Amino acid sequence: MRVMGVDPGLTRCGLGAVQGRAGAPLTLVRVGVARTPAGDDIGARLVAIEAEIERWLDDVRPDAVAVERVFSQSNLRTVMGTAQASAVAIVCAARRGLPVALHTPSEVKAAITGYGNADKAQVGAMVTRLLRLDAMPKPADAADALALAICHIWRGGTQNRLAEAVAKARRPAAPRGAPVKGAQR
Repeated sequence: MRVMGVDPGLTRCGLGAVQGRAGAPLTLVRVGVARTPAGDDIGARLVAIEAEIERWLDDVRPDAVAVERVFSQSNLRTVMGTAQASAVAIVCAARRGLPVALHTPSEVKAAITGYGNADKAQVGAMVTRLLRLDAMPKPADAADALALAICHIWRGGTQNRLAEAVAKARRPAAPRGAPVKGAQR
């Protein structure tokens, strides 16, 4: 299963894609950050984030999208921007018929590190280890997006099986008489 994780934000929106399944080694597909200037108009910023997410969806072709669930923060302005960027990611995925899962920060931290109150450095270190990377993805938003994708692969359960069935149904059938991958003769 291929999952694209989105750590929503207006200034930095973390994006990451991971391939794998629960109980098997995971593989990094792609990681990065969509950035928008803080001084730009909100509409222009959201359109820029949408365009980048759409490019990622075209390039990565995920089976599902995992987005960080907006959680209460003391700064209303920050939470509003995060919620708006989150909505853009959800709409982009839904427009393509992709399953979308929302995971809380503590759920992701618990899945990745075993501790729901882990700090960003601990999450980044575990993402680096789990994906067998040479260096921790930077900035932290990129590592967080990968953590979301990993969390979804490991905890998706029924959603994962549904997404796999949908992905399989979308693949074109092999021509008659063509060898089937993995089939023995």
